[in-house]
Amino acid sequence: MAQSQTTDQPAYNIHWRRNLVVCLLGSFTTIVAMTLLLPFLPLYVEQLGADSHAAIVQWSGVAYGATFFAAALVAPLWGRLGDRYGRKLMLVRASFGMAVCMSLTGMVQSVWQLVLLRVLIGFAGGYSSGSTILVAMQTPKDRSGWALGTLSAGIMAGNLVGPLIGGALPPLIGIRATFLLAGGVIFLAFLATTLLVKEEARPATPAAPSAKAKSGWSQIPDKRPVAAMLATGMLLMFATMSIEPIITVYVGQLVDDQNRVTLISGVVMSAAALGAILSSSYLGKLADRIGHWTVVAGALAAAALLLVPQAFVTASWQLVALRFLMGLALGGLLPSITAVIRHNVPDGVGGNVLGLSISAQYVGQVAGPLLGGFVGGHFGMRAVFLMTAVLMAAGAAANGLLRARHLATQPA
Repeated sequence: MAQSQTTDQPAYNIHWRRNLVVCLLGSFTTIVAMTLLLPFLPLYVEQLGADSHAAIVQWSGVAYGATFFAAALVAPLWGRLGDRYGRKLMLVRASFGMAVCMSLTGMVQSVWQLVLLRVLIGFAGGYSSGSTILVAMQTPKDRSGWALGTLSAGIMAGNLVGPLIGGALPPLIGIRATFLLAGGVIFLAFLATTLLVKEEARPATPAAPSAKAKSGWSQIPDKRPVAAMLATGMLLMFATMSIEPIITVYVGQLVDDQNRVTLISGVVMSAAALGAILSSSYLGKLADRIGHWTVVAGALAAAALLLVPQAFVTASWQLVALRFLMGLALGGLLPSITAVIRHNVPDGVGGNVLGLSISAQYVGQVAGPLLGGFVGGHFGMRAVFLMTAVLMAAGAAANGLLRARHLATQPA
């Protein structure tokens, strides 16, 4: 019986529940450690020698974006190496490398050293993306939506909690000590991953030389669903990040007391994250039942509808409510994108292709703020919301059409 199950689901791992818990906690702690620098990064840049407002803003942006740029370059490589040498090894590598680089960040003496270490963190890191690949490839396919949704909730929670901790710790222990503490937290994730994650022995594959000659992409039988999900992941991060740079400025137009702008902006950003945390596991379970591609198209359509009234709000509470609803709509999107890819690629190249997906998302994460800032600066804040709504609606329509065509070609 066990033999037939292994044949039917070669990626199934009997330890998948324990691996999910470790990856969930490890992703949460590493994301907290990675994002806690957001509130004080400009202050640290100033301490390292940036002596003008323009230089502080410029170097802060370079230091922050350097990690995503580097991660986008190497994500497919780590996915390919995970397919070949084991996905647990990639998590161990990522957590150890991030722990070292984060600790060293607290010891830099110049802005150049800070940027260099941020690049190295991008090259070495990727714990949460590696966890996504491991969970996607080792969880039974009929539970993948729920498992990925649960993991996504942990990642979102880390993004929510990290800046809050980053705002509280530096006044208590100092910026440099905060980085050292973050490095220690990531090191605990390294220990937990090393000791607790169980990966089944990888069987010898005699056909490896011929498989090696073919790229992961060339081994995908039907590339259309995978290509659609790569583009959708990039669109999602592009659309989400296009809003981020203008939220504080937009909130400033809605409130009379300018001393409350930063606080309310934080609440607006947190509202979307909170909505995603609450819905990701439920939408993942729903996707397992009604189809992951169906949830992708529906979530994009709902987000497009919710973006339109955000361009015309007259009070900050309205923006908070709409961002929360948008978070609820988008909570299951990334898990469903990952699940669609997982179901349409061979097991031997799943990590490689999921690495491409993560890389595409990083590209959207870098490009979104650039276009959002440009449109907001030249055409006004409302134009950013409306532009993003159009992109989301186009993505929903394209996914609905491609899904219908894909299903039409499937055997009855």
